[in-house]
Amino acid sequence: MRTSDFYFDLPKELIAQHPLEEREKSRMLVLDRKSGNIKHKIFSDIIDYLQEGDCLVLNNTRVIPARLYGRREKSGGKVEFLLLNNIEGDNWETLVKPGKKAKIGDIIEFGDGKLQAEILDIKEGGTRIVRFLYKGIFQEILDRLGEMPLPPYITAELEDRERYQTVYSKKEGSAAAPTAGLHFTKELLKKIENKGINIVYITLHVGLGTFRPVKVDDVNEHKMHSEFFEVNKETADIINATREKGGRVISVGTTSTRTLESAVDDQGRVKKCSGWTDIFIYPGYEFKVIDGLITNFHLPESTLIMLVSALTGRDKILNAYKIAVEEKYRFFSFGDSMLII
Repeated sequence: MRTSDFYFDLPKELIAQHPLEEREKSRMLVLDRKSGNIKHKIFSDIIDYLQEGDCLVLNNTRVIPARLYGRREKSGGKVEFLLLNNIEGDNWETLVKPGKKAKIGDIIEFGDGKLQAEILDIKEGGTRIVRFLYKGIFQEILDRLGEMPLPPYITAELEDRERYQTVYSKKEGSAAAPTAGLHFTKELLKKIENKGINIVYITLHVGLGTFRPVKVDDVNEHKMHSEFFEVNKETADIINATREKGGRVISVGTTSTRTLESAVDDQGRVKKCSGWTDIFIYPGYEFKVIDGLITNFHLPESTLIMLVSALTGRDKILNAYKIAVEEKYRFFSFGDSMLII
């Protein structure tokens, strides 16, 4: 299977630069994963496709202002940091630009020295392990000095930081938003809950995998970057009970999907667990937990379009994307949604 098998032509003007004023008013393409039939709806119609006894799984990670701009202590050269994973304490894995000049032992200063970072190690793949040095509370300093790490295809300025957060975001640690959840409002979630659908939360802190393109021709040779995830006992119990009673498990986003498929045991039961996952889901994968997926429209040749193709089939997905382009759906992080069910 070739990476080029997942290419599609996307006009630049369909890449959404701003979130809609009302989250739940985005368009929603509904794809029947068995027949391939397509319907065009509004996201608030999602409640019509959820049944009493179903379980909706959301990722409650919260994006941190993970992009920092600083200077080298000695040379004064400009440096850009993207915080990826909190390893332990004040030690972080970071993406550094320009990377070649960021050597072990170098000190980078941010905000006129209010925050410093010492480069401790260089990992395979080029990311750096750094230790931050500061006085006060790290998160407060980061809130003052950092910027929201919007994807490179969004060039417009984000006026309200909260629009790159889900309304249920809780646990800080992501370098990118789980964008499938951006369409929900608290009012819509309440309506879903009142219909008898269980709503549960997992956590996956989105890291480098979101930013890293597939650079190999053979899909099997691609290696995913590890990301931290957590599934608590209550969530695991509700999901298992849902499946035992014949209900459906609907995952909100590829991050929730990867978490659930990483947390399942040999008997097909989701277990309480936490750790790091580098699971790579592409066609040929047999899903063990989810029955449906709410997602956005993804980049050509990305691991995300490969994941949704695994659920429905590549031909059905590429046909749906072709129709979405023809119908001028909005693509990527601030774009419209797709329900695969």
